[in-house]
Amino acid sequence: MKNVSVVFHSGYGHTTNQANGIVSGIDSVDDLTARLIAIDQDGEISEADWQALDAADAIIFGSPTYMGMASWQFKKFADASSKRWFNQAWKDKLAAGFTNSASMNGDKHSTLHYFMTLAMQHSMLWVGTGLMPSNAKAASRDDINYLGSFGGLMAQSPSDAGTDEAPTRGDIETAKAFGVRVASVARDLFG
Repeated sequence: MKNVSVVFHSGYGHTTNQANGIVSGIDSVDDLTARLIAIDQDGEISEADWQALDAADAIIFGSPTYMGMASWQFKKFADASSKRWFNQAWKDKLAAGFTNSASMNGDKHSTLHYFMTLAMQHSMLWVGTGLMPSNAKAASRDDINYLGSFGGLMAQSPSDAGTDEAPTRGDIETAKAFGVRVASVARDLFG
């Protein structure tokens, strides 16, 4: 059975909602299991979590976008992954990424590019969303891929929205579709 680890930091809970949507999508794919790994508020994960990442077929990175970049907690995790980089322990694993911010744009692409760079340094294989954008006049905020991201998953949560309100239903459905995409690529590539 193939497995996908979703390692992420969430400051207010919105990115956790996004991560749970991704896991829901992964779990809907036969012969795939998902593991959520939450980076704590000190930027740490457990030794068991590191071992799960080492054993994963795919790793999905996630963080809110703060001030145009991933949170410092995620960056601390990424810096700690240098031990794996030195031995190329994650080489040829699949990688993907997701982020959330309060603004529609919010410079989320900076965070996704950071994840891509991290993945490339680890010699991983990047998977984008594979989703067409909802960009017609008839599109609504609850459509899949309303934010029109291809390189990774994006969501938007208003700064005053509670975790029961955001991200939107469309962003959560996009997260599920993204989870299916990464899981399907892992299944097809690694058999």
